[in-house]
Amino acid sequence: MSRSRFRLVPRNLFGAGIAALVLAFTGCNTVPVTGRQQFNMMPAGEEMQLGISEFSKMKTSVPINHDPKLNALIQRVGHRIAAVAAADMPNAQWEFVVFESKEANAFCLPGGKVGIYTGILPITRDENGLATVMGHEVAHAVARHGGGRMSQANAINMVGTGLGAAVNGSKYGAFATTAYGLGTQLGIALPHSRHQESEADEIGMVYMARAGFPPASAVGFWQRFAQFNQQQGKATLWFLRTHPLDEKRIADLQKLLPKVQIQFKPH
Repeated sequence: MSRSRFRLVPRNLFGAGIAALVLAFTGCNTVPVTGRQQFNMMPAGEEMQLGISEFSKMKTSVPINHDPKLNALIQRVGHRIAAVAAADMPNAQWEFVVFESKEANAFCLPGGKVGIYTGILPITRDENGLATVMGHEVAHAVARHGGGRMSQANAINMVGTGLGAAVNGSKYGAFATTAYGLGTQLGIALPHSRHQESEADEIGMVYMARAGFPPASAVGFWQRFAQFNQQQGKATLWFLRTHPLDEKRIADLQKLLPKVQIQFKPH
């Protein structure tokens, strides 16, 4: 009985699907600082133009904070982080904008477009906390995590389309496609996202140290962020999260601290 079910998916298609996933996650590009090999089908220039375009749209749809003192702080910290990241992303068009939003978040789009939401400022507290956040976000762009996620999603969709065609109309077709979607989400996409976040934590900590910000400040920021999440009642089962558990990322940074501390250069 088990053999007949297996044949619902032709052997050649099943093998091709497995091969595609293996190739997809074996890696093609080298991530700066960590040296990890990453699969990314998107050309760097195309990825950068997409980020620049999306940032331009955002500046017309989300209110921008123009407080001189705050913006001076953002520019000062941002350009110090960008200066040390320049060797890893030499063609970046750096821009730092403060957006009015209660959301405790920040981002960096491909091309070096950095956005800071005012909602995260009570948690950053000072320039060291801000450097932690900006280092983390800049790391995402330098590592080309956005292109990596899109490439991964495309590869998964391609295999899923082939699987859907193979089992279309069969008794177990719906089960197979549902199992594939759930399996790739829980077994590939979400773990990959969590790994990217951990990688951005590491690269960001290195960048802030090289820029002259005490790397130990990163631990303090994430501890405050964990307290914020607890106050907000944000609790999700670990395997459904796009980000690592707060306690894990704090522990990981504490382990990295002795190695990163060596690269700290007081400004």
